[in-house]
Amino acid sequence: MNIYALSSGPGISGVAVIRVSGKNTKDIIIELSRSNLPTPRVATLKKLYKYNTDELIDECILLWFPGPNSYTGEDMAEFHVHGSRAVIDAIQTSISKLEDCRLAEPGEFTKIAFQNGKIDLMKAEGISDLISAETEIQRKQALKIMEGKSSKIYDNLRNILIKVLSKIEAKIDFPDEDLPIEILDGIKADTAKALADLERLLDDQRVGERIREGFKISIIGPTNVGKSSLLNHLANREVAIVSEIAGTTRDVIETHLNLDGYPVILSDTAGIRDSKDEIEKKGIKLSLKNANDADLNIIVLERKSVDFQRFLSALSQDKNIIVVNKLDNIDDKINEEIRKLNPISISVKENININLLINEIKKKLRNKFISSNDIIITRSRHRDNIEKCIYHLKTFQEKNSEEEFDKAAEDLRLAVRHLGLIVGKVDVEEILGSIFNDFCIGK
Repeated sequence: MNIYALSSGPGISGVAVIRVSGKNTKDIIIELSRSNLPTPRVATLKKLYKYNTDELIDECILLWFPGPNSYTGEDMAEFHVHGSRAVIDAIQTSISKLEDCRLAEPGEFTKIAFQNGKIDLMKAEGISDLISAETEIQRKQALKIMEGKSSKIYDNLRNILIKVLSKIEAKIDFPDEDLPIEILDGIKADTAKALADLERLLDDQRVGERIREGFKISIIGPTNVGKSSLLNHLANREVAIVSEIAGTTRDVIETHLNLDGYPVILSDTAGIRDSKDEIEKKGIKLSLKNANDADLNIIVLERKSVDFQRFLSALSQDKNIIVVNKLDNIDDKINEEIRKLNPISISVKENININLLINEIKKKLRNKFISSNDIIITRSRHRDNIEKCIYHLKTFQEKNSEEEFDKAAEDLRLAVRHLGLIVGKVDVEEILGSIFNDFCIGK
């Protein structure tokens, strides 16, 4: 079967790219262009015609990639055409009328590349992350995954365990032969090192997942101190309702932001105060829960705020940024208890010192989470398989006497399998759908 899709995304554009892959790609090129195949990997000007007629659709730049030296490993072509909806529809309609041609599913080009051994599973995920990257830090992380450093780490650990497994299986095959003491010691040393390396990978504060999904920042504080105004200002749009009436915000309101290159999920929460309103009390409870779950809290106060210690003491101090809003109200004197907290004084209304707040947010995130460039785990799928691998390695260590090697071998096989699942070195059909469905059509 041959597949085709618009790879440059929907909408009117100067140039659109339609990609085709499959064993009949040559025939598709010849049929649409009514000419011979162009020189491989050389941009060539061609006219394209409607299927089975002499009606011209467009002039395009055609790129022809014979397999296996293509992105998918199959014969592949790219038609760079003018990006109107009419041109795209006419070309795709003509392709669809050819034998064994159908529209590609999301991520199918990359899935074929994986199945043909052009890329491993982690590089496929890196490609998906790069396409989805909205901030600079997400782009850099995706590129590092695509470069293959993470895959090499998993492959090396997997190869160590495979060698250990081969020695144990040799013992099972020849039960009358005793393993030399140096081999037994090597088995213990290699599995212990692999276990330590895996546990070290897990001890990463989930930085990779945080970068990929966004750092969670909660705006919390008393009523009417400007929390919703701050959210709207940072988002540069009206996300939350702003009112002089206290208690307007009842639920947690979230928005995704690119905060100077940092991916952020910013939450506005209900104002903290004593209330008899049941709905508002539930909102306040949600506020405190959101703040406890967040990676960082922006605690917004006014100069005259007095009732803030109660909820401040309930939050982790190392992830708090204290902000005093309404700097423009010069008649108000700052509370001495607030002054001791070294707050950042801002005015959302007058756009004063907002840059200082953004810099402090970046500093906090960088110091707490991004202290290393060696980010290996970027998805919960990776973490889940590492945790299962560690479990089976620990079970193996409990059994690794010569008498129990037949039972221990199965635990080691399972540990090897879970490392293989991360990079796609075993049968991974059960997880391919969930990975490639995240792609856009045409990639």
